Amino acid sequence: MPYYPLLIAFFMAALNWIAVEKKWKALEYVAKPGTMLILIWWIWSSNGLGGSMIWFTLGVIFCLAGDVLLMVPRDLFILGLLAFLLGHIFFILGFNDQAPYIHWWGAVIVILLGIYVRWLYPKLLVGLKENGKSKLSIPVLIYAVVISLMVYSALMTWTRPGWLPLEALFASLGAILFYASDSILAWDRFIRPLSHARLKTMVTYHLGQFGIILAAIVHLAQK
Repeated sequence: MPYYPLLIAFFMAALNWIAVEKKWKALEYVAKPGTMLILIWWIWSSNGLGGSMIWFTLGVIFCLAGDVLLMVPRDLFILGLLAFLLGHIFFILGFNDQAPYIHWWGAVIVILLGIYVRWLYPKLLVGLKENGKSKLSIPVLIYAVVISLMVYSALMTWTRPGWLPLEALFASLGAILFYASDSILAWDRFIRPLSHARLKTMVTYHLGQFGIILAAIVHLAQK
């Protein structure tokens, strides 16, 4: 597995972090999609884009589409949300490429994620109402459920047959960081502005993507 595409992707991501912090739009328009394109190159050069890796490839492609839709000057939030929703669905399919799997650990994860969504979503509802975006209440709830299922699927790799501990660690950290990124974005956009919110959102987002794709590449390389 070549690691130099990951190093290049990390460098491109760092450029994007600088761009969003400094509000250098021209650099952001290059570095943000560029990071995801390099991740696709990394997938292709490691395991190829087909087979079981197709689900993670499609996940990255739809996240790339979401990046672009949320980056352009027009308000395309709902389309960006839909693109990321599809991306998470493909990640879920990638993590669950075997038969349905039941374990007590799954019940613990469901309870913890349920508590978190139950705490955050009412705050989002209030923020959406105050910002005149109540029509987004259902789409945001659907998105919250789907990304929670993605995190659940990643955390289940700790007990799912065929997943080694290091692969499960990368998958879990990646999914949790992705979850944190979307939580930061939602809090800053709809509840209360946060300091350096865009920087925090992009750092956790990119590190989350790196973790998920690294887990997939290492895991599927063993097959």
